Amino acid sequence: MTEPVEVVRRIPIPTSVSPQAQQFLAAGLGVGGDQAGSPKADDLDGWRALIAVANEGLAAMFDAITADMPLSVEETTRGGVPVFVITPDGAPDGPDAPTFFNVHGGAFYLGGGDACCGMGKQNALDVQLRTWAVDYRMPPDHPYPAALDDCIAAYRALLEVQTPDRIVVGGGSAGGNLAAALMLRARDEGLPLPAALVLLTPEVDLTESGDSFATMLGLDVVLTASLAESIALYAGDHDLTDPYLSPLFGDFTRGYPPTMLQAGTRDLFLSNAVRMHRSLRSAGIDAELHVFEAMPHGGFFGAPEDAELAAEVRRFIAAHLDR
Repeated sequence: MTEPVEVVRRIPIPTSVSPQAQQFLAAGLGVGGDQAGSPKADDLDGWRALIAVANEGLAAMFDAITADMPLSVEETTRGGVPVFVITPDGAPDGPDAPTFFNVHGGAFYLGGGDACCGMGKQNALDVQLRTWAVDYRMPPDHPYPAALDDCIAAYRALLEVQTPDRIVVGGGSAGGNLAAALMLRARDEGLPLPAALVLLTPEVDLTESGDSFATMLGLDVVLTASLAESIALYAGDHDLTDPYLSPLFGDFTRGYPPTMLQAGTRDLFLSNAVRMHRSLRSAGIDAELHVFEAMPHGGFFGAPEDAELAAEVRRFIAAHLDR
């Protein structure tokens, strides 16, 4: 893995996107990647302090976004794993109602507890389905494979109460990594695969070998640097090309669900989505790739383009559940 390089680029804000998107690009969120002053992988107390503060902010942000939204939340344990079961008002209900199995993002170390619930509520509102938001274990106290172990345990628990053709699995960023790896591990363990998989700007290559890790550096206003330190915190000394760590390098010829992938033209992870799409297509897997104009990692956080993406996700899910 190459060393992070600081890049300054002066590229105009495009007028080809909505005014809200233009404002977001001009503001520059800059919360992703290993920022200057981030703890090193062996500074566990430093990571714990950073995580506590960041999760509090995430929870507050998503609580504010979803405060007046009509939905119910049940905090439970499934397969020994904490899970928030979130149901938007008007979502299909009953024993045959579909379930979205959501794996939250957060660079493998953020998004636990109340933040998981907040992100799960936003996801449930986007897909308009009953959602299982999995509160998996994370570093520094629980590095790989704890998160993937929790995801497979919760997925097994969901299969006990739901037929696989009524399940859709999804995740974004680090959650996209885990959702993609979950499909490989479920297949390898002989479990049935879900009706579909949704991967939003997924971190499916922990070696960071794709072209966009260089070409988008300094252009993505959300992920502004490499994730090398957080990857090391998560993966430790494990081989980063292991498909359970970097699903991009998996063998998809032995079965994989229909998959929707998304990224943006200013997304540091654009190559991840492009290469994963090509790998799936080469293996004969039904796969769609949606690339949004000027979108950085994670979207524009409230612009019309984000609503357009959510509509595409709902369309994709409906098409595969109807099968």
